[in-house]
Amino acid sequence: MKMEKRLVFKTFIYFLCISFLLLTNGFHTMVAEAKGIDRPIGEMVSRGEVKFESRENVWKDVEPSQFPIFKGAKIKTGKGGSIITLPNDSQIEVGQNSLLSFDRNDQMRLVQGTIDFRFPSSAELSFKVGNLTVTKYRSLHASKNPSAVQENGETIGSIFVHPNGSFTVKSIRGSLSIVNQEHVVLAALSSKDAVTIPSITANSPSKVMVAQAGETKTGGAETENWEFWGISTWGWIGIIAGLGAVGGIIGATTSHHGGGGHGFLPLCP
Repeated sequence: MKMEKRLVFKTFIYFLCISFLLLTNGFHTMVAEAKGIDRPIGEMVSRGEVKFESRENVWKDVEPSQFPIFKGAKIKTGKGGSIITLPNDSQIEVGQNSLLSFDRNDQMRLVQGTIDFRFPSSAELSFKVGNLTVTKYRSLHASKNPSAVQENGETIGSIFVHPNGSFTVKSIRGSLSIVNQEHVVLAALSSKDAVTIPSITANSPSKVMVAQAGETKTGGAETENWEFWGISTWGWIGIIAGLGAVGGIIGATTSHHGGGGHGFLPLCP
């Protein structure tokens, strides 16, 4: 009986040890899987008509209470709005009839509508509109306003996408910059400044020139081939026509006098 009890006891101990090992191994597996799961990058409180894209081209209503925002999420508002809070203490207020998505944890893409934003100096947050990016001012390759100076403290501003594709950026507090895909600054805004970017600039590839200051020529080398001594084609046509007219008058006068020795008619009677 004692040997049987010892055998049962040993079997029970072995069972506990094996169970503990399996549980430990499963715990590490669950931790590894949890690390691979995307965590929310923020949360949203909405009011009125607000939807999110559950899968491609399928939109569902957002719960009015705290709604988690994940990377890649798309939000669409109708007659409603929402306030998005990020872990870095940034806040984005989404207006009516807006469409936006989260490209990264620190970057949003505004397709239509308007947003008002506020983020502290320690936060990195940028907004994509077309092929351009709105972010805190940094001294990069070039600047439309080199005198703009980066300010300390929180940054407050707004972005509004017009129906024609242009967009307006307004800086209420702090300095903002608008950069292209090559990170070249196209515009720099100080506090209480605003600028409207044309749609052709916002949506054209960076390497395509969309505007040029000063007088320009059209036609390129073809125009140069029709210029000689700085006189245009129509200028030479006028000169040739004038010489032809003078030659015609001289020829008519000469034939009228039959080639006699009297020469040309006198200029005065």
